[in-house]
Amino acid sequence: MPPIDSVPPSGSTSGSTSGSTGSQRAPIGELDLHLLGEGNHRRLWEVLGPQVFGPGPAGVSAVQFAVWAPNAVSVAVVGDWNDWQPEPMAMIETNGRTGIWTAICSAARSGQCYKYEIVSKEGRTLRKADPMARQTEAPPSDASVVPTPSKHEWSDTEWMHDRHVTVDGDAPMRIYELHLASWRRGVDTWDDLAEQIAAHVSSLGFTHVELLPVAEHPFGGSWGYQVSGYYAPTARFGDPDGFRRFVDVLHKHGVGVILDWVPAHFPKDEWSLGRFDGTALYEHPDPQRGEHPDWGTYVFDFGRNEVRNFLVANALYWLDEFHIDGLRVDAVASMLYLDYSREEGEWTPNVHGGNEYLEAITLLQETNSVVAEEFPDVLMIAEESTAWPGVTHPVVEGGLGFTHKWNLGWMHDSLGYLALDGVYRKHHHNEMTFSQLYAYNERFVLPLSHDEVVHGKGSLLNKMSGDDWQKFASLRNLLAWQWSMPGAPLLFMGAELAPWQEWNDAAELPWHLAEHPPHKGVCDTIHAMNAIADRWPALWERDTDQAGFQWLDANDAAHSMFAFTRWGVNGAQAVVCIANFTAVARPGYRVGLPWGGDWHVVLDTDSPQFWGSGHRGIDTNSIAAGAEPIDIADGVEEPWQGQSCSATIDVGPLSTLWLAARSPG
Repeated sequence: MPPIDSVPPSGSTSGSTSGSTGSQRAPIGELDLHLLGEGNHRRLWEVLGPQVFGPGPAGVSAVQFAVWAPNAVSVAVVGDWNDWQPEPMAMIETNGRTGIWTAICSAARSGQCYKYEIVSKEGRTLRKADPMARQTEAPPSDASVVPTPSKHEWSDTEWMHDRHVTVDGDAPMRIYELHLASWRRGVDTWDDLAEQIAAHVSSLGFTHVELLPVAEHPFGGSWGYQVSGYYAPTARFGDPDGFRRFVDVLHKHGVGVILDWVPAHFPKDEWSLGRFDGTALYEHPDPQRGEHPDWGTYVFDFGRNEVRNFLVANALYWLDEFHIDGLRVDAVASMLYLDYSREEGEWTPNVHGGNEYLEAITLLQETNSVVAEEFPDVLMIAEESTAWPGVTHPVVEGGLGFTHKWNLGWMHDSLGYLALDGVYRKHHHNEMTFSQLYAYNERFVLPLSHDEVVHGKGSLLNKMSGDDWQKFASLRNLLAWQWSMPGAPLLFMGAELAPWQEWNDAAELPWHLAEHPPHKGVCDTIHAMNAIADRWPALWERDTDQAGFQWLDANDAAHSMFAFTRWGVNGAQAVVCIANFTAVARPGYRVGLPWGGDWHVVLDTDSPQFWGSGHRGIDTNSIAAGAEPIDIADGVEEPWQGQSCSATIDVGPLSTLWLAARSPG
């Protein structure tokens, strides 16, 4: 049996050694133990889990293992180096039990697999993966792996220095949401994914990718939302340094990386976090708070110091170790409400008699506060599906402290409206204007996400009403509406291909569709809008300022027409948006303009270039590529729609026009 040293930290009052053959100070000190007890150790991954260091007792490198299992009778580490025979670990004790067990294994090496063998108070023997593992076997195997110290040298200094502009609102944010395993088959390493994704996303003009969870997860069909290894990038595509290279490559292409992060719940696999030491340790012991009825998972015990520390430090880990530019926090609503998806009698009120989950609220506020302190230039985005107040407001003002929130109300209203036959839309006109009543209460992302194109919901294209031509026209119109509205647009991968079928996580995207004109037209529309938005920042730079948006006509329900102005900073430029949501062309449409002079059509989604009808005969794709914009009739001093000037313009069926001009002043 290889030598193991189980050593208490320097200055500790006790700490037995079992099976040890030498002595070496473990890298867990009194301050570490104090912070762990408080739940405030911000670099938890440098203390718990495997720590590779040397020289060991035999004059060679060794690995210290440390795991939190306060209710275990005994803990042993088993692995490749000892033929998976249990070798005992010792409980560190200082001023009372800490619940941390340690052992130094001089025969263990990077790349070897291991688990913990835990004997519970009931006498059960459990073999558990390490909650703090920073590397794992590729599923379906489930052992933890002793990590190899990183050799990656980052080359994204300039990106990291400048990325604050997105959080500050001085640069646009346009997000391409990605499920890596089904993006393209045969591209199965971090390096191959990096080059191909970076080239595709940057060519379309997106500024960020948002990855469905990459933390290790046993079941691929969960898309990563049932996490077993919170500190380990999935081994499906390679090792952690491979993921570092992936991020580095995207940064070189000017693309930020946002990760979906899941602090709400975790799966019940017997080898993982659940009932880790034989008791409800990471999960709340009360099933009314510790089990999720919808997903069949455990819910974290948000009020327990060590669990809170595990989650807060995990957020910091991804930002620090992998240069991640933001976290999108999944299922926030399920954390905020004690009665989320529960009937009467299935939940217990908080100490004030309400349904707010106070401990979870505190965890979210702490996470956002700590991240803002250590990484003020990263994004913290909430997927929060209710009207909870102050999601993106500062914690000191009682808010949750996120930088952005998904606007799911906007998404449902827009998709519901476009699913209606055109003749019925006039009865639902306010569904397209309603979001402006609350658009500035929070800082929003406008998502058309993976959740809307799966589980029988159909693809975006198939959600549109009408014949084939009308479906494609309506989809282009929807995307133009999304890009026109205040808020950062988010699209799930494949939307640029306009597939007929909903997303299938077991197959790659239908890339062949890009060769067909109607599908290519949708892709070209997205590319054009991104390029135009870069040239005309009025489309995004005042997203959080109500004065940056002005309705020209919000009430033309009879014709399903909308017109509004997006204002640039200091009124230096303006983009007037006209949207026609019927299949009837509107020739000679008069639109109000803030000033006279030259106005230009910078987008017409009805352009033949986009597989439109060509009602106006304008190729706005070439405009987006840098050609001169198309003049329309000069704005004349004829007041209209509350503006001092106006112009008439033909508007094609099911189309959006953007008219742009710089202030003559």
